[in-house]
Amino acid sequence: MEPRESWAALAAGGIAGVFVDLILFPLDTVKTRLQSPQGFRKAGGFRGIYAGVPSTAIGSFPNAAAFFITYENVKSVLHHDSTSYLTPVTHMVAASFGEVVACLIRVPSEVVKQRAQVSPSAGTFRILSHTLYHEGIQGLYRGYKSTVLREIPFSLVQFPLWEFLKDLWSWKQGHVVDSWQSAVCGAFAGGFAAAVTTPLDVAKTRIMLAKAGSTTASGNVLAALGGIWRTQGLPGLQARPLPVPCRTCSAPSTPQEGPVLVQQQQVGLSWLVYSKARLQLRCRRRRSFLTGDVGFSSFSPKGEHF
Repeated sequence: MEPRESWAALAAGGIAGVFVDLILFPLDTVKTRLQSPQGFRKAGGFRGIYAGVPSTAIGSFPNAAAFFITYENVKSVLHHDSTSYLTPVTHMVAASFGEVVACLIRVPSEVVKQRAQVSPSAGTFRILSHTLYHEGIQGLYRGYKSTVLREIPFSLVQFPLWEFLKDLWSWKQGHVVDSWQSAVCGAFAGGFAAAVTTPLDVAKTRIMLAKAGSTTASGNVLAALGGIWRTQGLPGLQARPLPVPCRTCSAPSTPQEGPVLVQQQQVGLSWLVYSKARLQLRCRRRRSFLTGDVGFSSFSPKGEHF
């Protein structure tokens, strides 16, 4: 990948991350509180729905930028030596590398954000200071392993399905999918992947929120899953439904609906904003440097085909 393409991927990814994370932050708060061990109401309910937003505002751009630039570069390297039937594998490997790199930035931001979300009365800076004082830097990276173990299976499910849906839609209409169509495919693929990996997401949240020194805080994913299963059974592994009185407030009404709804909208919006931003950046560079087409060979002004 050329340097100009890398900068476009980095900038577009950062823009998409900030836009999506801030727009959908209230839904993410609801998801975190659904997954918290104390339950939705005790974790804050619908109060302080923007608790923890400073952590997200700071971490979103570098986190998303790191994922997209790693994803695009790894995919570019692998694509040269791969045949068409290996394309899904290329996307899975590229996405996995992207997640591993992005989690180095995402996990500290996620730890502070989630602790603020379940403790609305405590400020973000206070939670950051408390974590560093009592647990050190290791405290900010608690849950890194569980996050990676969740994100990689998510990507392995999402990306092949996303590519398949785009190819199918392109074949049906006779041309490459538009950006909004790519986003719709991404939303469906992300929702399905979220449904499959929800137990791992719940375990990740429990590990990040666990009291320092507890068994769950050790980061053992299997132990966290086992503890949830023993105390709450299958509903606990599926993020638990909201109490009945809250279901009239346009809230998730089934165990998986909350996490799946959040992930669907995050994935769909993220790829839509990313593709649009990257197109604008590439067009601006073409006009500025008068170098002709310097973009991805598979990218068409008509739409986005990764």
